[in-house]
Amino acid sequence: MSAGLPFRLTRASSFAVACLGLGVLAHLLGGGTLSVPAAAGGLGLAFAAAWPLSGRERALGVILPLLGALQAVLHLLFSLSSPISSAPAGPLHLHPGLVPGIGMLVVHGWAVGLTALWLARGEAALWGLLRRLAAGVCRVLVLYLTPSSAAVAVVFADEPRQLRPAVLRHAVSRRGPPQVVTAA
Repeated sequence: MSAGLPFRLTRASSFAVACLGLGVLAHLLGGGTLSVPAAAGGLGLAFAAAWPLSGRERALGVILPLLGALQAVLHLLFSLSSPISSAPAGPLHLHPGLVPGIGMLVVHGWAVGLTALWLARGEAALWGLLRRLAAGVCRVLVLYLTPSSAAVAVVFADEPRQLRPAVLRHAVSRRGPPQVVTAA
């Protein structure tokens, strides 16, 4: 299933806003400063990175490296755009310059991993919902366009099957003493 232009714009925009919003929030909570042009540039970079991949459903294997690369680029962009001051960095800011310390790398790693999982699950839910919606619309159209006498004979492959009995078919009973088997 591929996406049209409005849907691609919506998906790329929501990815860019989520990526930038979390990056800005973490940067500010970490004690850094941020300028509006840097945030706008970061939004443009995130949108440009997400646009080519917004045409169809993407899995975690595609989202994770893209998000990791964007985190690194946004970190450099925010660090370069911060005003240089003689005052020490905030108490939560884990590095004084462009080179991050081990704490900053761990925080970035966790942020990338959790955000990628969140976005991948959202992708799967969104595309699953769209597939179900398309199947429902097709059902309604088929039932609406077929004559009323033939509408009863229309059976769809993905309708729920009959419920299974409560007794398991492959249950193995191991209660009681072992049975003695004699050789003849």
